[in-house]
Amino acid sequence: MKKLHPKSTLDELCYPYIYEDSLICDFEIITDDLTRMLGWAINDFKILNLDYPDNKDLKVLEAELLWLLPLCYHLNGSIRGKLAITEEDHLQLLENYRRINSITKKSISGFVLPGGVAPVGILNKCSSTSKKAIRLMVKIHNEEQKEVPEILPKFTNLLCNYFFVTTILINQITGYKEIPFKSKSYK
Repeated sequence: MKKLHPKSTLDELCYPYIYEDSLICDFEIITDDLTRMLGWAINDFKILNLDYPDNKDLKVLEAELLWLLPLCYHLNGSIRGKLAITEEDHLQLLENYRRINSITKKSISGFVLPGGVAPVGILNKCSSTSKKAIRLMVKIHNEEQKEVPEILPKFTNLLCNYFFVTTILINQITGYKEIPFKSKSYK
């Protein structure tokens, strides 16, 4: 059977690489999705800031997310194109993560069921989507033998954890109480 690649006009083509076999295209679609979700989460801060207008942590968090937004698109092109995530980006994200983690460390211990006010759900989805991007990097590197710069999975793992602690911070600010999760599968 011949490969699927219908003749299309530019109007009928959503992405130049959409018909390729490489998982790089899947990685780019996942990181595009991540970037779009992050933009949605940032938009929801307008509502959150109306409810908590004097909260400095929310203002700092919103600024950090705005800083991350273009970095998610830089992550998107950093395998096929030029590496656009730097060690400085990683160190700044690590600093941001550690700051939030220090604020929230007493809020939870262990796994919690996802929940909270907007944009918590979207940020949880950003965390999960970051994991999908990491898994694709592993496959691209190991199965397709395409070099993936070490900074990319390192940054994306941190990004996943950062999105998670942002949900804990927002829940802490809004008074949402996380529900602990006790696994029946793992003890």
